[in-house]
Order: sequence, then structure tokens, then C-alpha cells
Amino acid sequence: MGLKSFVEGGVASVVAGCSTHPLDLIKVRMQLQGETTTFSHQLRPDFAFTSSTATTSLHLSPSPQRVGPISLALRIVHSEGLPALFSGVSATFLRQSLYSTTRMGLYDLFKQRWIDPETKTMHLTKKFAAGLIAGGIGAAVGNPADVAMVRMQADGRLPQSQRRNYKSVFDAITRISKQEGLTSLWRGSSLTVNRAMIVTGSQLATYDQIKESILENGVMEDGMRTHVAASFAAGVVTAVASNPVDVIKTRVMNMKVEVGRPPNYNGAIDCLMKTVRREGFRALYKGFLPTVSRQGPFTVVLFVTLEQVRKLLKEF
Repeated sequence: MGLKSFVEGGVASVVAGCSTHPLDLIKVRMQLQGETTTFSHQLRPDFAFTSSTATTSLHLSPSPQRVGPISLALRIVHSEGLPALFSGVSATFLRQSLYSTTRMGLYDLFKQRWIDPETKTMHLTKKFAAGLIAGGIGAAVGNPADVAMVRMQADGRLPQSQRRNYKSVFDAITRISKQEGLTSLWRGSSLTVNRAMIVTGSQLATYDQIKESILENGVMEDGMRTHVAASFAAGVVTAVASNPVDVIKTRVMNMKVEVGRPPNYNGAIDCLMKTVRREGFRALYKGFLPTVSRQGPFTVVLFVTLEQVRKLLKEF
């Protein structure tokens, strides 16, 4: 029973992640818009939230004019080709196989143990707590693939001479560990864990709660319409809750660290402060339109696929 929960969640997550990958790539590119400028830095090791005292400054070229998601998509296709929208899809496959398989499976296990034996229901706070724990563990497992995915998605925005040109997710992970150290695969891990806890807690708990409410009140029967309605609402809630952390996570993970040169950010808090100071609070919701445009379809595909996979594996 326990293993089946991981298989069901893993299959649904891989399908949802790969099918909505172009939307995620556009989101990442938008979150990085306006990032490059002159910084005052402090040296730090690879883990976020770690600080040091040495300071210096780095001068970077000004960022290109900011554009919306549709214009950005057209620009990517025009300058890099249509396949560029699927840059890093191998990393998405690996990330979903590790991160989402773990979080979906653990969440289901927590539900089985925490559910009220009499009412066969679980309070919303327990659902959220189960999501927080499951998401945090899943993020720690999948962080290397997450770092590789962000870099592969962002590579096309760099000048030709600065692109990393990873051949696959395994090439990315190998080169990152060799060039920047093994611990760099967990760069931004604090942010990844925080984001995953917020995403999993809000996404899975909201879906279950809305689905139960729809069925209990007789609004709709347990079928495709109910699954789509509950999952889309869950996607919107997730996008609103997670976007600020996602922006900071993307910037920290995409940061290039070279020997003898200071990094752009001295950890997550430093990244947050510089982003808000330079670009305003609204920068934390940069890429929100593609985020919600991606989270909506992703969550719908995720839960609709999950419900169908559960039906197929019901006898096993």
C-alpha cells in the first residue's frame, strides 16, 4: 500500500512536470529579468543563509528590457528555436522522479496514519502539516536536480561565451560538482525546502479540502469535473503562496560562482534584501503570470492523472 502511493504520485508528477515544462522555463526567465547590475557582495560558501565578512563589488552589464510571458516565449523561439522551450526537460523528469515521488508518497502515508478512523476525514491543519513535512523531505532529496533544472532553463538568456551548454541533467550535475564542489548541488537548499513545504502544504491540502467540500455538499459527483475544479483552485493558492520564495530560489540557484570572484548574493536573505531594494517589493511576484499559468495546468494535470492512475492500480 505504501509503495503504491509513491508510484502513483511519481507517475502523475512526471507527466504533469514534463507537459508544463515550457511554462516553467518562461517563469524562470521572467524571474531573472532585471537581476544583473552592480552589487556589493560578501563571500559565502555554497549553502544559503551562510555569511562571511569579506566584501567587494561586481559590475555587470545592464539587463535587457523586461517583457511579458507571451513576448518572452516568442523571443525565445525566434532567437533559440522552438526546442529551447524544452531546455532542461531531462532535469525536470529527474526532479519530479525524486522530489515529487517522495512528497506525494509521504503525504499519502501521513494521511493514512493521521486520518480519523470514525469520520474517515482529516482536519485541514493536519493536511497542511503533512504537506509541510513531506515537501521538506522531498525537496532535500531532489535539490541537485532542481539546481540543474534552473541552470539549464536559464542558460539561453546568457551570451554565447557565458553559456554552460549542459548536454543533459547528468552532465550538469557532474560538471557542477567538479567545478564548484559537491555541496554546490545543494545551493539554495534552504530556499528549496522552504518553497517545497509551502507548495506541498498549500497544494495537496487545498486540493483535498476543496474536493471533500464539493462532495460533502453535493455540488458535483466524484469525477473529472470535481478533480479539475479542486486542482485548479489548489494551483492558484499555491502560486500566490510560493512565488516570492520561488523568485529568490531561482536567483540563488542560477548564481554562477567562480574561484577568486565573489558571488552575486551572500545567501538567501541577502538576495531578498537586494532584490527588494533594487527592484521593489513587486519583484517578489515577478513571473507570477507564468507561475499561475503553469501552476494551474500543472496541478490540474497532476491530480487528474493521479486519480486515473489510482483507478488503474486500484486492484494492486
